[in-house]
Amino acid sequence: MSHPVVTRAEKLIGAGDIVGAEAALTSLIETDGDDALVVALDDLAAKDLLAVLREHDSSKESVVGLLVSPEQFARAIVLERRYGDAGNERLRAVINAVVFRDDSEPGEFLEAIGAIDEGCETLADYLSDRADSVEYFFRTGTFGYFDDGDDAGAELSDEERLDELSDPDANRPFVNHSEVSDQDWMQLSWTLRYQHPEIFRDVLLILRARARADGSGDAGDGTAGRANEQRRAPGEPEEESAL
Repeated sequence: MSHPVVTRAEKLIGAGDIVGAEAALTSLIETDGDDALVVALDDLAAKDLLAVLREHDSSKESVVGLLVSPEQFARAIVLERRYGDAGNERLRAVINAVVFRDDSEPGEFLEAIGAIDEGCETLADYLSDRADSVEYFFRTGTFGYFDDGDDAGAELSDEERLDELSDPDANRPFVNHSEVSDQDWMQLSWTLRYQHPEIFRDVLLILRARARADGSGDAGDGTAGRANEQRRAPGEPEEESAL
């Protein structure tokens, strides 16, 4: 049986009173402490937890967002990709607000998301408008198109590079974590690659498959198109094909 506070919160959410629902949930902290709310959230339907989290972003903290566990959050965030906005702006805002909250371990949240059905697809949605940059990061170890990249694997095939992601000796950071701690897509990509390389590989392959499907790029067949374009000097024509 659900906690009475959870039942009340679900009724308020059903009535559209998200603020009242969060107030009901956080009242548990005053009476029983933080742990009581964490336990109660296990009984809250994922769609209702998402409804509360969607009202906040990194500029407007939510008590629920500060206490939600990685597993609870993962169950909720995959629903955002199904029912959220087409541009994924709300998805990114919710993920950033929770995954990069104060005193959190982003890797724990990303691991939980990657472990459930549609989790990697959700992370691919988050990175959808940065697909070329993620591809460039995979190939060079850096996000700066004008920076010197890691050329250690320059002679490797794409498949060999993908395999090296699972080799901790080969898959070492070329840029420091402090250089990419933007609490946004760069930090998320860096964390996936170096802490959860299998998830990073799955997300990268999903982004590539989508690019091939919509004809927006040739990911996997050389440096990403947008990376090449940004590296050309303004006004410089594209190289003619050798074919």
